[in-house]
Order: sequence, then C-alpha cells, then structure tokens
Amino acid sequence: MIEIKNLTKIYKLNKKQMKESKTKSSRKVAVDDVSLRAKKGEIYGLLGPNGAGKSTTIKIMCGILTPDSGQCVIDGRIPYKERVAHVQQIGVVFGQRSQLWWDVPVIDSFELIKDIYRIDDKTYRRNLNDLTDLLAMGDLLKTPTRNLSLGQRMRCEIVASLLHDPKILFLDEPTIGLDAVSKISIRKFIKHVNEDRKTTVVLTTHDMQDIEALTERVILIGKGKILLDGKYNELRKRASNDKTLDIEYSGTIPELHEGMKLIKAQEAQMTISLNPDIMSVSEAISYLASHTTLMDVSVSDISAEQMVAELYKEYRI
Repeated sequence: MIEIKNLTKIYKLNKKQMKESKTKSSRKVAVDDVSLRAKKGEIYGLLGPNGAGKSTTIKIMCGILTPDSGQCVIDGRIPYKERVAHVQQIGVVFGQRSQLWWDVPVIDSFELIKDIYRIDDKTYRRNLNDLTDLLAMGDLLKTPTRNLSLGQRMRCEIVASLLHDPKILFLDEPTIGLDAVSKISIRKFIKHVNEDRKTTVVLTTHDMQDIEALTERVILIGKGKILLDGKYNELRKRASNDKTLDIEYSGTIPELHEGMKLIKAQEAQMTISLNPDIMSVSEAISYLASHTTLMDVSVSDISAEQMVAELYKEYRI
C-alpha cells in the first residue's frame, strides 16, 4: 500500500530568513533519508515535535510536494508524477486548512466536490447519507461554512474527504483546537471508517489521546529522520515499564516503599509511580493497605504524554 525508500526533501531559505539569524544554514533538511512501509487497512500515527518533518512527509505522500531524492509509491502510484489518478484514491484533511467554500452552505461545497471527483449520483448519495448520519450533521448541510463552529467544520471536512470512497485517508492534526465532545465524536468516526470500509489512515497529531484511541503502530520522526517504528504498547513499555497508582485513603499518610515514587499528593489522595521490577502491583496494594485505610485504587500504565516525553528525551528531540 505505502512504500517509501530513502526519501529526502530540502528547503532552501530565502535572504529574509537568512538575515534573521546568521547561524542558520542556507538550507533546511525537512526529510532526511526516510524509509517506511505500511500495509492496507490499518491506522498509523506519525509522532514528532514541530519541524520534525511529519507534514512534509504527508505532503509528499499526497503528491503536493516533490522530493529531492528517493522513492514514494502509494498503492502502485508515484503521487507527485500521477497526481490526477492519485487524488482520486486519497482523502486529505489538514486541521488548519479548509476544502469547504467559506460563504456557501456546506451542501453546495459537497456538490462541487462531487463534480470535481466525478462521483456518480448513486455513490455520492449513499456516501453523503451514511457519513452525515454517522456524524449527526444533517442540520449542518444548509449552513454556510463561516457560521460553523470549529468542531462542526471539522466534521464536515472529514465527510468531504470521504465522499469519493478513498482508499487512504491522510489526517494532519484533525482534532486541533476542538473541545472534548468533538474530539471523541471524530475519533469514533475515524475508527468506524477504518473498520467498516477498510480505509487506511495516516495520522499526524500532537494530541496523544488521538494516538491512544486510534493507532496500533506509531512512527516517531525527529529532525527529518525516522527514529522509531513499532506498536504503540511496545513503545510505551520501552519508554517506561512503570505503573501509576492513584489512591484515595483515609487515615495516616502511608510511607512509600522502595520502588515507589510520589508523583503528586493532596488531601486524602496520592498518585504513585511504581517500578514493577522491584515490587508487583499486588504487593504494592497490600503494603499500602497495611499502612493506611484504602478507599479506592486505580492502576494504569505510563500515559501517552509521558511516553512521548520520554522518547523525545531519549532521542534528544
């Protein structure tokens, strides 16, 4: 489905950019010898700080940019050489850019997209009905884009990107700036489209809850290079195997045993990091119960945010 070999993209800085800092090079390597393969029907998360090369890699895969060297083949096509054929098979959502016309009702934008992609009436009507029902956005279709909230607009953007039945959906920061309810709605929808239509999804995001909710495979990019590629749960264990214990107690504050580390504490509540190589979870709970009255205990692995922070620290990005 996706095969990238030794991909490189270099941006040349203009004179104005050079004047801002004498230490800057006259060029910036945005993507540096990147190689990766991805199978059909899965969701992949691209992680990395700002300027890591995520969006440039996505734009090359979409055919927006041409690499300086290397090879990119998507479903048998070279995106930047076969753009017309390629865009018929992909959907793209950039969280900070819109494909909807600002001053006209959403349905008019959808009708224009239908004509641009030459979608037949039966397919268009089926997709429009199915997708708008899934996102509960029937009332939004007659509303001009400029009158939509950000969450409403993003729902419409995702539907617009799927009207032509793409095989691959590229999502660049799809939940940026959204409220919690909108984020949950969009994540459920992306998961449904992936499972029901077998649509391959490539996701870049800074929201670790997107990664946690949607992806199994995570690719870490830093300074234009792929630093790590593996399953999400395996990367989380690699970053730290520690467990997090959130406890509510009544009575005296329990003293911490070797292997326990206090993360935060407030009245009658504590959050503890536990090294399971020193003390198991059951042993830790028994120990705490013998030193205070436990009212409630919850156990979790390292959070996605902690995982990424540890990986950034490990790779100095």
